[in-house]
Amino acid sequence: MAVEWKLVVDCADPNAQARFWAAALGYEIEDNSGLIERLLGGGAIGPEAYLDIDGRKAWRQLAAVRHPDDPVDPASGTGLGRRLLFHQVPERKQVKNRLHVDLHVGPAEREATVKRLEGLGATVLREVADFGSVHTTMADPEGNEFDVQ
Repeated sequence: MAVEWKLVVDCADPNAQARFWAAALGYEIEDNSGLIERLLGGGAIGPEAYLDIDGRKAWRQLAAVRHPDDPVDPASGTGLGRRLLFHQVPERKQVKNRLHVDLHVGPAEREATVKRLEGLGATVLREVADFGSVHTTMADPEGNEFDVQ
């Protein structure tokens, strides 16, 4: 039996990371405002647990993006398929990632995609030609490496 999973990324600003990766991947930012309202109304959380973004409540320490075609739990706003969860941690990134995302856009779209991602706040680290292809290694706004190929 296959195991369901999500990729969790430690970061300093989960909501900024979610905005970047939603735009980078064409994903949607999860809307957990209904769940937050219910927990707040029931006294399970206080105002320190959330912040207001674009007129809705969002978790202060967590934010996620999901594939727009995948199902969503209507009670929580949580994606039930392909998703990235950004989790706030106190320490900054210090070493190279041991796990990274590869964006497969194809040779004809690689250069334009790299420029678009730079416009969103990513930086180019290097161009690499190996295994018969060329890819661009980039860093997201918090320095997490990923490849565009």
